[in-house]
This record gives sequence, C-alpha cells and structure tokens, in this order.
Amino acid sequence: MAALFHDFVHDVRFDDLPADVVRFARRWLLDLAGIAAGGAEMDVSRIIRDHAAGQFGPGTRSARMVFDGRRVSPAGAALAGGMTIDALDGHDGHKLTKGHVGCGVFPAALAMAEAEENLSGEDFLTAIVVGYELGSRAGIALHRTACDYHTSGAWIAVTCAALGARALGLDRDRTREAIGIAEYHGPRSQMMRCIDHPTMVKDGSGWGAMTGVSAAYLAADGFTGAPAITVEGDDVADLWADLGDRWRIFEQYYKPHPVCRWAQPPLQAVLSLRAAHDLTSDQVERIEVATFHQSVRLATRAPKTTEEAQYSTAFPTAAAMVRGQVGPAEVAPEAFADPEILRLSEGMTFSELDVYNDAFPAHRFAHVVLHLRDGRRLVSGRTEALGDPENPISDTALRAKFHAIANPRLGRPRADAIERTIDNLGAGTGVDRLIEHLCDRIGMAEGVNGLCQSKSA
Repeated sequence: MAALFHDFVHDVRFDDLPADVVRFARRWLLDLAGIAAGGAEMDVSRIIRDHAAGQFGPGTRSARMVFDGRRVSPAGAALAGGMTIDALDGHDGHKLTKGHVGCGVFPAALAMAEAEENLSGEDFLTAIVVGYELGSRAGIALHRTACDYHTSGAWIAVTCAALGARALGLDRDRTREAIGIAEYHGPRSQMMRCIDHPTMVKDGSGWGAMTGVSAAYLAADGFTGAPAITVEGDDVADLWADLGDRWRIFEQYYKPHPVCRWAQPPLQAVLSLRAAHDLTSDQVERIEVATFHQSVRLATRAPKTTEEAQYSTAFPTAAAMVRGQVGPAEVAPEAFADPEILRLSEGMTFSELDVYNDAFPAHRFAHVVLHLRDGRRLVSGRTEALGDPENPISDTALRAKFHAIANPRLGRPRADAIERTIDNLGAGTGVDRLIEHLCDRIGMAEGVNGLCQSKSA
C-alpha cells in the first residue's frame, strides 16, 4: 500500500484541514442528517433496522442506529444508517464516481466513533473529510479499472474499511489487509439492473459501509485480504498522489430533489419553463424530453413504490410540472394515483442526443419542449441540475432543504438541535451530542424512551 494513502488515513488531524474543507464537511453532514430523517419513515429503513436488530446484535462493541436508538454491532449500525439515507435519494454525490460518498461514510464514521468511544468532534469531522477524500478517489479508480457498472457500495466498502482502520489505530500492514478485505468482499452490484428494475437494493451504500466496517475489525483480528488493486495499482496511482493537496470534498454535488440525479436535468428544465411562463399543468398537452442514455433508462412512468418513483425520469418531471416542486411527498405513495401527474408522465416522449451522451458523466444535460394546448411550443435551453460543484447551492438553500424535510418528521426543536450541533462540531462540541440528537426514534419525545437522553446542543 502506498505510504501516502496510509499516512493520510492515520496522520491527518483537524488542525491540518483548511477552514473551507471543514465548512463543507459540516455542510454535507447537515444535508445527510435531513435525508436520514426523511428516509427513516420509509419501508426500506424500517425493514433494514429491524433486520440489523435481529441479525447484527451488539457484542463487546455497539452503536445505536440513526433515528432508531436500538444498539447493534458497529457493522449493523453502518448498514442501517447507509440504507436509511439511501431510502430517500436526495443526498450528495460525485459526478465521476457516478455515485455517493457521504451516504456510507457518515453512518460508518458515526458507528465507529460511538463503538470505539472516540467522541471528539474534531476527530469525527476529520474522519468525515478523510472519508470524502478517499471515497471520491476510490469510486473514480474502480470505474476506471472495472468492466462493469457497479453501485457505490463497491467502493464505499474500501473507504469505510480505511475509516475503521483509522478508528482502531491499525498499523500499516493491518490497514492494508482491511482495505483488501473490503475491496474483495465489497458489493459489486450492477447499478443498471436496479435502474431497469427499481427495488430496495438501490445503490448498495449501506451494504458497502457494513462490509468496510467488518473488514476493519477482521483485519484487527488477523484476517488477511490484501491487495486492494484500486489503491495499489499503477493505473490508478495518479488518483492517490494528490491526497491532501486536492480536496475532492468540494467536488460533490447537491441534490435539490430526492430522485436520481440523472432525472434532475429535465425536471429542472420543466420547473424553469413553468416559472418563466407562469404555467399550470392543465395548459400543457405533453412534454418532450431530450437527454442522455442513462436518464432515458429511468423508464418507470406509473410507479407503484417509492423506489420506482425515485428511479424514474418521467414521473418526477411530470410532478414538477403539476406541483411546481419535487420533494418527499412527490415520491410517496399518495402521489402515485394523481391523475394529472400520470397523464403527463405516461404521455412524455424521450430521445437521446449524442452530444449529451458524449458529455456524460462529467455533465448531465437535457432540454425539454412543452407542447401547450393553445398550440405554442416552449423550448428550454440545455439544462443541468442545480447544485453542481461548478455552481454550488448556497448554505441558506441547503439549510432550508434540511428543515423542509426534517421539521415535519422530527419537530422544529429537534431539527434545530441537530443543526446547532453540526455547526459546533470541532468548536467545542463532541460527536456524542450529535449521536444523542440522532438516536431517538422519530415520533418519540427526546429523553423519554430510555434509549438515549438528549441534551441541548
């Protein structure tokens, strides 16, 4: 294993991090916490948390599951947390990884911090930054070297193993074994299978987080697994050479809507035309979309599950035209029978453009044509989704999204406490406060369920 990789995993400290890097770590943590609050009410989260409680029981080390409170093994807490966040597809991502770093890194780092009783806010934020830097590179490396199109869990496993090695203080040899175990056992699940047939397996992030945490503990016990070729291979050496110089945490995109990023350019184009021309959906006869191949593959038009709605281009684009927004309510079952959304979704036409295909994945483009009942045709310009790193969303918008999702589910006081705690991590507040505010089940008053007692941030 390259010395630079090992040194970055184990030696980077909070004081080494530029102030803007720390600010972005807090920014993504707040966004992830809000998405977890929304995801915790979905069936996939309920099922996986019950599964973790039954199959990943606490041993000599344990951690509490996010928005649940039950104690499970650290691997079980990472699994449940990753899948809870992934239950609502509104978390940050990276264009060149074609996936999501924070979804697995956050719950794995949280579980390891509690299990290993390292509750320093500074250390936790540093682990989050290390995770984003390693995860972004691991994702790009695997896409560069693998013949299949895999889910995020495949490379999240390597990242979370490195975070586990950091938390456990493993030496160079055992760190190398940990990431080798994780790469070998990581879920090389086929992303496009879930695109074509959307189910709860989704992006594999929770399974990758579980694999990585398990790999670190296995390596600590002497289990072997090296090498991890996505770290040690000569053909990816350039990706690791700039650790600590190029901060890829800045390269993550923000999702304004909880649907697949590939669906968001046409969705955004429709919202822009709707606002510019003060339209209502009854004025629209049909919608025509020109985009790239992967967006067209999101082919569900009349979803029966939230997974089908989140992995659709037609349905959320139609919902945007009808409701002027796409949030958790638009990917919930109550929206699936909306006759106006279904009318536009089922009548939508799609085409692929070579120029948009050639731009993917660095850019995800679309344009739309609205055919109005009065005979007019309104054509959008070439559109990318909001929140790309080249045009980052404001902190005000990110906080508004957090409260829009978290407040109805947690109550404003608890959402405010989470926000304040994240703002103060690394500035005198430990991660124990964050765990306390995240650990109660949704719908229960803080400090009354006997699982954890919340304190003010």
